[in-house]
Amino acid sequence: MLGGAGTTLMQAPSPLRQRLRAYAGLMRVDRPIGTLLLLWPTYWGLWLAAKGTPSLRLFLIFTVGTWLTRSAGCVINDYFDRDFDRQVARTCQRPLAAGLITPQEALRLFVVLCLLAAALLPLLNWLTIGLSAGAVLITITYPLFKRFTHLPQAYLGIAFSFGIPMAFAATLNQVPTLAWWLMLANACWVVAYDTAYAMADRPDDIQAGIKSTAILFGRFDRHTIAGLQAIMLILFIGIGVAQAMHWPYWIALAGAAVLAAYEQTLLGGDRDQAFRAFLHNNWIGLLLFWGIVAGLAPGGVSTVLPGAA
Repeated sequence: MLGGAGTTLMQAPSPLRQRLRAYAGLMRVDRPIGTLLLLWPTYWGLWLAAKGTPSLRLFLIFTVGTWLTRSAGCVINDYFDRDFDRQVARTCQRPLAAGLITPQEALRLFVVLCLLAAALLPLLNWLTIGLSAGAVLITITYPLFKRFTHLPQAYLGIAFSFGIPMAFAATLNQVPTLAWWLMLANACWVVAYDTAYAMADRPDDIQAGIKSTAILFGRFDRHTIAGLQAIMLILFIGIGVAQAMHWPYWIALAGAAVLAAYEQTLLGGDRDQAFRAFLHNNWIGLLLFWGIVAGLAPGGVSTVLPGAA
């Protein structure tokens, strides 16, 4: 008995480990899907801006910066939404909603993450720094939109697309028309997959008074998602033609269309299936990234690592 109790005590996590685990949960360290959905469009922009040979320096800066920004966004989102999160089954165990971290601690963590991200800015040009200010403003204000509009996903589409003009600005010191078309394509994709995300929470959101496109679109949710994904793919076709992309790009685009069609079968199911459809978008982002990398390479041969230009 004593030996068993001792073993249990020894296996119990220390208070420090519990705190660190709560902070990691607040930053979604255990849920990298949000970081990946931010990274793919940023990488699209880096490769297209550099015509297939982005510098290793910019690749690392944007990778680290994206992770820090996404983590800070999760913290400030949970800070504003802590009362709502307690009313939603999927989010009620988040560290702030569950009382594992105080609001003051969350704000301090947010400031630290923002300062770490800001430490990367001196490595970039002034145009990119200016765009980053807009990205931070959107990140901070996004959680407020679900309180007064059914289109917070559209605002998130802008937030999750800001890495694209920043990547072009960092590479070219300008933001050409191509960047804005790519940003529009990505924004449509974000609204589509975040509507699927909101479909998983729709019953709880209605009861809690949270607004979303899933509630706005109602029984037309799947049709709207399909339409947004179709617009994204059409824009990618235009980008591919304008950039004279090689054959792997077109294979990737066809594959993305198949994956989008598969998501429609998931969206016809229950809440868990809708969440699976949301998670599934990581593969679309990855496939399109491979298509851009391989499609820009001479002869369409894939080059998976950034150059050292």
